[in-house]
Amino acid sequence: MKDRITGAKALMRALQAEGVKTIFGYPGGSIMPVYDALFDYTRGEKKCFDHILVRHEQGATHAAEGYARVSGEVGVALVTSGPGVTNTLTGIADAMLDSTPIVVIAGQVAISALGTDAFQEVDLVGVSQPISKWSYQIRCAEDVAWAVSRAFYIARSGRPGPVVLDFARNAQVEEIDWEPKKVDFVRSYVPNPKVDDAAVREAATLINNAQHPLALVGQGVELGNAQEELKTFLEKADIPAGRTMLGLSALPSNHPLNVGMLGMHGNYAVNLKEQECDVLIAIGMRFSDRVTGNVSTYAKQAKIIHLDIDQSEIDKNVKTTVAVVADCKESLPAITALLNKNEHKAWRESFKELDEKELVKVIEPAIHPQSGPLLMGEVVHAVAEQAADDAILVTDVGQNQLFATRYFKYHHKRSICTSGGLGTMGYGMPAAIGATFAAPDRQVVCFMGDGGFQMCIEELGTIMEQKSPVKMILLNNHYLGNVRQWQDMFWMRRKSFTKMMNPCYELIAQGYGIPYQAVTDRKELAAAVEKMLTTDGPFILECAIKEDDDVLPMTPPGMNVNDMMLEV
Repeated sequence: MKDRITGAKALMRALQAEGVKTIFGYPGGSIMPVYDALFDYTRGEKKCFDHILVRHEQGATHAAEGYARVSGEVGVALVTSGPGVTNTLTGIADAMLDSTPIVVIAGQVAISALGTDAFQEVDLVGVSQPISKWSYQIRCAEDVAWAVSRAFYIARSGRPGPVVLDFARNAQVEEIDWEPKKVDFVRSYVPNPKVDDAAVREAATLINNAQHPLALVGQGVELGNAQEELKTFLEKADIPAGRTMLGLSALPSNHPLNVGMLGMHGNYAVNLKEQECDVLIAIGMRFSDRVTGNVSTYAKQAKIIHLDIDQSEIDKNVKTTVAVVADCKESLPAITALLNKNEHKAWRESFKELDEKELVKVIEPAIHPQSGPLLMGEVVHAVAEQAADDAILVTDVGQNQLFATRYFKYHHKRSICTSGGLGTMGYGMPAAIGATFAAPDRQVVCFMGDGGFQMCIEELGTIMEQKSPVKMILLNNHYLGNVRQWQDMFWMRRKSFTKMMNPCYELIAQGYGIPYQAVTDRKELAAAVEKMLTTDGPFILECAIKEDDDVLPMTPPGMNVNDMMLEV
């Protein structure tokens, strides 16, 4: 006898076949048949999923992103049609720019009602296609198993990214004979290009002949699980390496070849040395404008080798000398095998004078101030000093993100979740929730400004219900701090609508039953951090920050990398 089930139940089986364990979602009318089927799969003997009820659909996508970034698996969000799914679009775009594998499954009106402006009807495929790897409408129950398998294959393979499934209501309730499907091939889609041996040889020759090589390490190393291959490559040829913001945990902070963070607010030496190196090896990074500054003057003296899985990134922003288009887990060992054991001691030593200059002018004043209000850098440093070695840093967007990424320490792979390409305020708290489900045994610390905190404040309800052990550090300066800094520096100090009137966060924490402490005096900081980190479950630590605390160094927008400023 054939196993006859509804399309909604077929979705449950298809998700089970993909190894899904956690779903972040919010129910509604057009997805109700799926939620009814989900009921049996989240309890009792049949349980195979944890469903996390978020408080806003954007929170579902960011939580799925945090889950994916930390676990290396595909994150899943489940929402209804209309405003339910349009609320996910920011998270989908965020995942697209940051190469994060998520699958968003949304309800849709029945096929018979499409085009009639039915209640909560929206052309999801049309609006999501430009910001996703694949967007598809499931119009009949027979398509469910195939569409889900294809969605997960596309989301996780090659350069990862978001996939959207628009699930018509009639397809959810129709009955079919269940037949599992497995998609591992899509015509014209080549997720893992074959390593070009000639390009590998050319790259190895350039590196062997280099006097001043410099590697730029991006998130592609994390996505390809090539952290060990990276270390072997760098150590054999003795190549100093800078890391992009999303690639910070691909190489431990204390590795002797780590020379800091790249970018507009990165470390001084590595940014200036991009303009001095003779061979620049970009590994799984996309030459963002926040890294290159004025691209017309960027690294013009260098031969550029670009390792990336995505052909479309080659020569998109920076012209390369040699491109090795492949998964870096394959391309790095192939190049390493052809490298000479080398030493570049004098070149590495040349970074130290610039590092010392940044230490004296920027870092020490930021993390060890002698007087005045609390600074963001010292709060981040205080947390980093006490956090577990495998702690996961999650940030929102703004000054909190820039200070946190600069001064946190990374000892373990997949230890950072932050919104890089889209710069999404409100990302932090839900992404941290997702991180706690991806790695329940690891500490999750989330830095937020008062602006970003209020953009996702409703997710405190999710934290309350799930008892998610998110350690929230609220850096409160009563400003939209990053915009305020730019207004001060480039807009004649005309602070147009960046000052914020804030609520009483203690009362808010009390309302959600979340432990809370405020710090205004640096003498109390270390003890407060200890209390936060040792308290079971979630915690909110509010720190009163100097209002005009600026992130430095800084390469002014549109300027050359070597115009980086150490002081205002």
